[in-house]
Amino acid sequence: MADTEAPRTELTLRGIILGVLITLVFTVAQVYLGLKVGLTFATSIPAAVISMALLRAFKTSTIQENNIVQTIASSAGTLSSVIFVLPGLLMIGWWANFPYWQVFGVCAAGGVLGVAYSIPLRRALVTQSDLPYPEGVAAAEVLKVGSSSREGAEEGKAGLFAVTAGAITSALFAALAAAKIFAAEVAGYFKVGAGATGLGASASMALIGAGHIMGVTVGVAFIVGLIIAWGIATPILTAIAPWTGDVATHAVTVWRTQVRFIGAGAIGASAIWTLGKLAVPVWRGLMAALAASAARKSGEGAIPRVEQDIPINLVGLIVLIVLAPSGWLLYDFLAGGPLAGAAVPLVLAGVAFMVVAGLFAAAVCGYMAGLIGASNSPVSGIAILSILGASAMIGAIGHATMGPEVNTALIAFALYVTTLIMAVAVIANDNLQDLKTGQLVDATPWKQQVALMIGVAAGSAVIPPALELMNRAWGFAGAANLQSVATNPLPAPQATLISTLAKGVIGGHLELHMLGIGIAVGLGLVLIDETLRKLSANKYALPPLGVGLAIYLPSAVTAPVVVGAVGGYFFEKWVRKGPAGESAERLGVLAASGFIVGESLFNVAYAGLIVATNKDAPLAVPFAPPEAVGMILAAIVGVGLLVWHYVWAKRAAARSAKS
Repeated sequence: MADTEAPRTELTLRGIILGVLITLVFTVAQVYLGLKVGLTFATSIPAAVISMALLRAFKTSTIQENNIVQTIASSAGTLSSVIFVLPGLLMIGWWANFPYWQVFGVCAAGGVLGVAYSIPLRRALVTQSDLPYPEGVAAAEVLKVGSSSREGAEEGKAGLFAVTAGAITSALFAALAAAKIFAAEVAGYFKVGAGATGLGASASMALIGAGHIMGVTVGVAFIVGLIIAWGIATPILTAIAPWTGDVATHAVTVWRTQVRFIGAGAIGASAIWTLGKLAVPVWRGLMAALAASAARKSGEGAIPRVEQDIPINLVGLIVLIVLAPSGWLLYDFLAGGPLAGAAVPLVLAGVAFMVVAGLFAAAVCGYMAGLIGASNSPVSGIAILSILGASAMIGAIGHATMGPEVNTALIAFALYVTTLIMAVAVIANDNLQDLKTGQLVDATPWKQQVALMIGVAAGSAVIPPALELMNRAWGFAGAANLQSVATNPLPAPQATLISTLAKGVIGGHLELHMLGIGIAVGLGLVLIDETLRKLSANKYALPPLGVGLAIYLPSAVTAPVVVGAVGGYFFEKWVRKGPAGESAERLGVLAASGFIVGESLFNVAYAGLIVATNKDAPLAVPFAPPEAVGMILAAIVGVGLLVWHYVWAKRAAARSAKS
């Protein structure tokens, strides 16, 4: 039978414009946060709340139109993950700045391929699957609450206030830190026998908000990582290494040059284990997708609206169209450089690797999004596997044709190819989650797929200038061509790891000793995690990737995340006792999202001020208190703001339930 449903408001110009605007704002915020801490946050729910609040002015707005807005905006939380690779090109000295079109092109091409590759998987991994899709289901619930009743509308308004208030308070908090009234960071280092160790913490509402969203399980994993890094590894290794000078310098140097590689090995081992566990389910999903496609072709009648994807022949055409400019981007990257003579075999290998690894990444990441949520998916495992594979392949071709003197160029090309794979992986990761949300709110799949491509284009347009602004304001730790006037470059921890692995594979001097210890630690963590899950029927877990990341990241970054995770745990335990517990929990998540957005956007503006004034601390005031006093002030105000938002969230949820 033909589909005779009446037209309805779904993919609209106003929805596209609103989605693009939210995408631009959240993408800039994600770029800053990812470069600072190596983590990003999910934007679907905040985007849905903002959309509901703004589109309520239009009588014709629908839940499906709000879904389109969040679909477009969700690309901000995913495509921005290319920043986990791209700064490596500055760290190795290949680029001094981010060329706009080369960055835009690699983001757009990889993002569109990510959408296209994931379309054939929709039936197998979404509509005909029992995967939980926790974040997709949560986004759908928010949309339903905001669109189906007066109570939901009240919660929608409260949610918009939560995001706005969180953003304003965190921006003001960051401004006081920039003025040196609050201490931005404090650390203490001390001797432990013959060795040394210490701990630091940033006064950051954004990091506290990130911890709330990640949850107490990740918080506990971070605590374990801190214990391994600073309670075990650093004291032992500092005692072994001969040293003179101050305690802080020695402890930080040993952590940076040795302990971090233990974290890298743990991340790699746990990520590969996670991917390995998914091999059989992903294969079954792919086979089911092909069978479903064949069944549709042999069936009679029109396909129901809720099963209408972008036609598979058009998907194939899109892939072919995108592969052409992708090959040109890779060729242009090599043109005029030391690898120009080997450009043809390198480009062919790069495109082939992108096709094969991209398809694998799309399938694996789509499954992971369904299993544990898009923002929790270990896409770092994809990045690590991609850089190892790309470096090995490109190094073999380059050394066979050019010799070892072109190592830096080979490393740069491997990073650029990996950026393409990363874009494919993270967009596929997000697309299937969004399609699950759409399924639950009766959306049209092909309209969502078009919307996500629009979001990819918008995010790709803003990522290059955002990266360049960060480069000029702060620069990146270890960059050979530092452009910044600031003295505290952004750590870009993921990019540091990825570029280090590329250097090691191509140069043949990978830090195998510490990486080997890290791999052993990672395997031990996997065993502990699997045992915990089995004994507790999946009630308890110790995510190995979280532990590895806490070993790898500076303690100044991970400690505030732990505070947010623990605070969020006690908040949710507290509000569950009330009549509107679920609503209060959602408002708490939205306030935490506001913390991240507000501080991130302030720091983007602050970056512009640093560039404009050519000063490292343009907002510093002459009457700033001593650092110890500033840290006490920051702690008191930070805790007070967190408690105020939590109390407000509980009361606002109760008011919404009564109205």
